[in-house]
Amino acid sequence: MKNISILGCGWLGFPLAKAVLEKGIRVNGSTTSPDKIAILEKFGIHPFVITLEADRISGAIEDFLQGSTILIIDIPPKLRGINKENFVGKIETLIPFIEKSNIENVLFISSTSVYGEDNDQVTEETVLNPDSEGGKQLAIVEGVLKGNSHFKTTVLRFGGLIGEDRNPIQFLAGRESLENPDAPINLIHQTDCIGIILRIIENNSWGETYNAAAPAHPSREAYYTQKAVELNLVPPRFNHDKPSVGKTILGDKLVEKLNYTFTITNL
Repeated sequence: MKNISILGCGWLGFPLAKAVLEKGIRVNGSTTSPDKIAILEKFGIHPFVITLEADRISGAIEDFLQGSTILIIDIPPKLRGINKENFVGKIETLIPFIEKSNIENVLFISSTSVYGEDNDQVTEETVLNPDSEGGKQLAIVEGVLKGNSHFKTTVLRFGGLIGEDRNPIQFLAGRESLENPDAPINLIHQTDCIGIILRIIENNSWGETYNAAAPAHPSREAYYTQKAVELNLVPPRFNHDKPSVGKTILGDKLVEKLNYTFTITNL
C-alpha cells in the first residue's frame, strides 16, 4: 500500500497516524502549527504545515498528497465564537488538489450533528436534518465529497468524542439546571475511533457511510452523575421541568459490515 495522508493531526489524527505507522504504512500528516513539526517527525510522520481557507490553501498541499492513495480529512468546522469559518468553502478549495493527485479514496470524519434532535433511533438511512451551523456545513461537505467521481468517499459520523483526557463531565461538573436529563448519550472513545478507521482501510470499505457511537446509551443524568462521582467531581444538576429531547445513534451497520467489536463499552 502507498502512503496515507492525514489532514489534521490533532487530538484524533495524531494517534491515528501513529497507529497507521504501526501497520507499516508511510504517513504524511498535516498541522497548522509549525511548533508541532518536530513532534510529528519524532514519531516518523512526514510533517506538513497546511492551512485551509475558503479561497486558498497555505502550504505544500501537492507534496502532502503526493504518493498517497488514501486521504483522511479530520478537520472539524470552527463555528463557535467570533471567528466563524466557511468550512464548505475550505473543502471546495481542497477538492481540485485531490482531483489532480493520486488519491483514490477519501475518508471524511463527520459528526452525528448532521441529524436532527428528534426522539428517535438514527441509522445511516435517516434523513439529515441538522439544527446547528456545524451540522449543516458538515452535511453539505458530505454531499460534495460523495458526489465527486474522481475518488470514492466514505463518511464516518462520530458521536461525542471522549478519551483518557477528554470527557464532557469536565465542563458539566457542578453546573445547574442542565436540560434533557433523560436524553440518551451518544459517545465514542478515541480507541474505537482509531479502530474503526483502521478497519475501514483494511477492508477497503469505500463509498460507504457509517454511524459510529458506542452501543451503550444511558441517560445524560445517569451517565454524567456517575462519571462525576468516578472522577471525584461535583455532579451536575438537571432540570426536569421540560420533556427531554435527544436521538439514539445506532452503529449496527459498521458492526455488521466491518465485523467490528467495540473495545471501550464502559464509557
